[in-house]
Amino acid sequence: MKTSEIYGDFDDNLPDNDQFLVISFSPSSIPLKQRWRNNGLSADFMADYLTTFFPIDENDVKTIARQKELKAGVSYIANELLENAMKFHDDRTEDPIRFGIRLLEDTVVLFSSNCVSLETWLKFQPIVNDLITCDLEELYVTQLEKLAEDDESRASGLGLITIMNDYGATLGWKIDKTQEKDDLITINTMAQLKI
Repeated sequence: MKTSEIYGDFDDNLPDNDQFLVISFSPSSIPLKQRWRNNGLSADFMADYLTTFFPIDENDVKTIARQKELKAGVSYIANELLENAMKFHDDRTEDPIRFGIRLLEDTVVLFSSNCVSLETWLKFQPIVNDLITCDLEELYVTQLEKLAEDDESRASGLGLITIMNDYGATLGWKIDKTQEKDDLITINTMAQLKI
């Protein structure tokens, strides 16, 4: 039996459309350190893919600026989601890390899916709760202070705060638990960026 919990702005019923791209990564195919350098390439690829739907009019400076801004935002958000999915993925599972982008009428939706241990989720859950309930400016300062005290911290949430604060995207999570894998959780992360 599968149970799910939703946190933040996670839309589980996105409309079907033709404009989407999904990439899956096999967690056991190459070590994390080798995959890590490809995260930026994958994020940039997603951003480049998206720009095909926003052509530039050489005579209109606004379209050039809009495409550049959108590409930078999508690249940053995609890189952050992918890095988190890779960094926290549990090596005990063969489930792939999924990463994708969907283009809706006025929104770019980026999403990732990965499996984590229950212990990892319990450490991440307070960060999720803070992201959806706290003032982002205050949370940013608090997390910077925590990071300064403990530079070994792997889960500061600064990248996620930046996604919301600097790019104006909303974040949401769907947490799936199954009885068959009671010590593993599937985290589905969604970032929605208005265009």
